[in-house]
Amino acid sequence: MPVPTEQTIALTRLTLRAQCWGEPDAPPLLALHGWLDNAGSFALLAPLLAGSHRVLALDLPGRGHSDHAAGGGDYHYIDQVRAVLEAAEVLQLARYTLLGHSMGAGIASLVAAAAPGRIERLLLIEGMGPLGDDGSATLTRFRTALAARAQGRRPQRVFDSVEQAVSARCLASGMPTAQARPIVERGLIETDGGWRWRSDPRLTRPSAARLAESQVHALLRGIEAPTALLLARPATPYLPSAPMLARAACVAQMTVQHMDGGHHLQLEHPEAVAAWARAAPRESPAIASTPFEDHQQPQEYHP
Repeated sequence: MPVPTEQTIALTRLTLRAQCWGEPDAPPLLALHGWLDNAGSFALLAPLLAGSHRVLALDLPGRGHSDHAAGGGDYHYIDQVRAVLEAAEVLQLARYTLLGHSMGAGIASLVAAAAPGRIERLLLIEGMGPLGDDGSATLTRFRTALAARAQGRRPQRVFDSVEQAVSARCLASGMPTAQARPIVERGLIETDGGWRWRSDPRLTRPSAARLAESQVHALLRGIEAPTALLLARPATPYLPSAPMLARAACVAQMTVQHMDGGHHLQLEHPEAVAAWARAAPRESPAIASTPFEDHQQPQEYHP
């Protein structure tokens, strides 16, 4: 497996780190990971895409080896979108493919809506747009989030070993050990008495406000790039099929496919996900929901 190079990306307010695969002059592909993950989320997939792209997997702010938000800073999704847009500017990516998983797919969707002329293709795994709000828990969420900020930070857990941290992540997420390991190993830092997470504890604070689903749809309609959405089967509980397909219908050039597996499809079936990414259409006249049955020998692809 090729060893990635590390890249430092100095933004206005903080510095990001990225893991990179592929030739520097190859077409760029910017990859965005999920909520409490990091660039290690693409450790198995990125090398498979590096034959045709320069893959740059970011550690988003507060995760992996990237800086934490300063002072009273927060990690609202708008701040994440701004960071990705600025990173693309620093990297001088005039036009690029954008790949996102889970929360990273939500951020990628908004980046594509904000800068449609910059995105060549949009590849989304298990996510599309930010978490929405139907109004039923708006006030409770608002109060809970502000109360959490007032309580301050809790001490971080220190693990005796990397293996103990891997086990903790598997217990919390249900991920198999082999899938969790690349994320955990990049997400740890050695400290007195053991290992602790590099990620900012503030990432686990609840959001005070979310967009209404109608507003999410309005933003998704701003995506102009050919877009491919890959969803796990059975559906992830917090990504129910009907709302996800309703979001997908907002994008003019969209294909939707399903793959048997769990939420981290790119770690569970990296070869199949790489094949899906390579075959994702560069031009599609309308939404098409197509099956993705065989994760070893995928069939229904556009050349």
